[in-house]
Amino acid sequence: MRSWATRSRWRWAAAGGLTALLALDQALPPPIPPTERGSVIVAADGTPLRTYPSADGVWRQPVTPAQVAPLYLEALLQYEDRWFRWHPGVNPLALLRAGWQWVRAGRVVSGGSTLTMQVARILEPPAPGAQRTARAKLRQLLRALQLELRLSKTEILTLYLNHAPMGGIVEGVEMASRTYLGKSAASLSHAEAALLAALPQAPSRLRPDRAPAAAEAARDKVLERLAQQGRWSAAAVADARLERVAAQPIRAQWLAPLAAERLRRRALAERHPPGTPVRSTIDVELQASIERILLDRANRLPPKVSAAVLVMHNDTLEVQAYAGSVDFGDGKRAAHVDMTRGVRSPGSTLKPFLYAMALDDGLVHSESLLIDAPQSFGGYQPGNFQASFSGAVSVSEALQKSLNVPAVDLLDRIGPTRFAAQLRGAGVRLRLLQGDAPNLSLILGGGGTTLEELVGAYRALARGGLAGKPRLMPDEPRVEQRLMSEGAAFIVRDILEGGGHPERPFAAAPRRIAWKTGTSFGFRDAWAIGVTPTHTLGVWVGRPDGTPNPGHFGANTAAPLLHDIVAVLPDAAAPATLARPASVQPALSCWPLGQALEATAPEHCLERRSGWALNGALPPTLPERGRTDGLLRAAGHCADGRPHASQARWPAALEAFRSDTAASPCGERAAVSGLPLRIVGLDDGAVLRAAPGANAIPVALSAQGQAEARGGAAWVHWLIDGRHAQRSRGGEAWTLRLAEPGRHTITAMDGSGRHHRIAVTVVAK
Repeated sequence: MRSWATRSRWRWAAAGGLTALLALDQALPPPIPPTERGSVIVAADGTPLRTYPSADGVWRQPVTPAQVAPLYLEALLQYEDRWFRWHPGVNPLALLRAGWQWVRAGRVVSGGSTLTMQVARILEPPAPGAQRTARAKLRQLLRALQLELRLSKTEILTLYLNHAPMGGIVEGVEMASRTYLGKSAASLSHAEAALLAALPQAPSRLRPDRAPAAAEAARDKVLERLAQQGRWSAAAVADARLERVAAQPIRAQWLAPLAAERLRRRALAERHPPGTPVRSTIDVELQASIERILLDRANRLPPKVSAAVLVMHNDTLEVQAYAGSVDFGDGKRAAHVDMTRGVRSPGSTLKPFLYAMALDDGLVHSESLLIDAPQSFGGYQPGNFQASFSGAVSVSEALQKSLNVPAVDLLDRIGPTRFAAQLRGAGVRLRLLQGDAPNLSLILGGGGTTLEELVGAYRALARGGLAGKPRLMPDEPRVEQRLMSEGAAFIVRDILEGGGHPERPFAAAPRRIAWKTGTSFGFRDAWAIGVTPTHTLGVWVGRPDGTPNPGHFGANTAAPLLHDIVAVLPDAAAPATLARPASVQPALSCWPLGQALEATAPEHCLERRSGWALNGALPPTLPERGRTDGLLRAAGHCADGRPHASQARWPAALEAFRSDTAASPCGERAAVSGLPLRIVGLDDGAVLRAAPGANAIPVALSAQGQAEARGGAAWVHWLIDGRHAQRSRGGEAWTLRLAEPGRHTITAMDGSGRHHRIAVTVVAK
């Protein structure tokens, strides 16, 4: 009876103690922190790109026990708390041992702390100087019991993994592994696991970046303990001891920092739900390779010049590499400015879309005759980048050489408003000055766009005419828009890749790439956009503040960087040749009429051309501006009654560039040649001889007449033997120096196609 009463009293006491403990727990709950997520932006494979400090200013990357190497969990639990899975937060045997040592030594020798008690101390640190007092230990003991009441063992272990001090502002095993070892805590060796298990014992004193010898000694102590316990083999421990402890000073390990910042802001704006870190589509290896290329290139760029690179996978539209600046650590280059989204003049990079539109409209085929000569479009007189003209060119040549006059001619016929609207529908929004309407300067960079938009649009060349919006997060919606037909995409890509000649296929190269460069007015922006079978990539080089960068343009600055990046793209199986759509067929045509070979009389086929026809259409050469007669003069009679045969002629604007221009069948001068533009300074047929001792014959030339009558405002272009040599104002004199003996032709030509040609002969000494 007495025994029963005693047991009852014990039960009531235990129940009362539990009730008191529960009441105390409710009154003074432990400071369990919320799970902090979203402070880490990770690559496609989970590798952190950029870690942002938490609200308390600490670097921390949350993980669960399942995401950590088993070797580390084994080292941690065997070294710190072998009975963690079984005790209620307090290990009575360890406490008794610690108390006995305290009584004998008169001071705390060992704390007897469990892992749960360590978590309690981490979450609620004692006051400085009171860490090892009996009162502090009692508080940790009570908090440990509270944690065990509230949380599972896995949750308590997770708190330790994420909050254990690892030196400086680094907390948690994953962040420590990334910072000191440069790898994830999911793949630790025996030596690395032992090092990270020992580090929280004295994180300031054992930091491997500052005290590698002390860190190595602490690591070896853990290794010895596990060997004594028989948890790890002697051979494994011996191998682990051979590894040296060495770590770089703590600093942020960043990849794609501007992409990470963009994703962080998006996550905040979209109230990204707590859970896993923000995941991107970045390919770690490709990103690292491109950043190394940019760092190497930075030394060759002028001061304050930056660069941006974007690489997108054609099938998934995922951005696999994103570099918004050349070197994120270089403040002098305004490296904080993300130039993948900077609105800048695209230069000539829009020309492929214009030619695709002209192909789809049936205005041209790949070998249509275009005119690259001085022309005026309602007062707008574009020139070429090289300040020269080529005369008669095909669509393929005009696009490959990025000639300006043929492009402006086509845009004038298509309409700049319609062109801008079609680009806008495909994701390329051309920004104009407020109040401005689209005009002919658009095709030469007269409206602003971004590298990101250009890359999305160029993807159409690789995927049947469908442009795509680059995706930086794997869960972003897939957005595609029709920019051109499949056939037009094939023809334009073939031109940019190899010239657009069916009889001369593109020579095999390590990496096939169709690419286009661009340079904005004043050398402010240098561009290169490329398309491979698997990727679309773009490069921008310039100053973020828009200051001109003379001498640097797309071909000499951005294009070499583009090709360096193509060389490091992931290997992928690609077809040996482009898959030609059924709508595209090889065809032979004739210049100057531009029609199919079989539809052109032999005497009218002055030059045979081989190219691509879209939907079987071979449209004739575009009509000449300002003329109502065509390029084919029908058979008839001259004014004096003489009969004449039909005759094909070249456009009048090309007469100054060609020596084979046919004379009128009746002998009269063409009206365009009779306009009052005359070369002054030399007579037609003059014979010139150099003075004794002179290496060249100086001749002062000017053009007078029509150009001069415009008040000297009109430009006159001078061609020597068909090649552009000089540009002058009407009536303005310039000096020509002739050195080569023989016959030379000198042509003066204005923007309306009016010209005058003379021939002179230089006699050898």
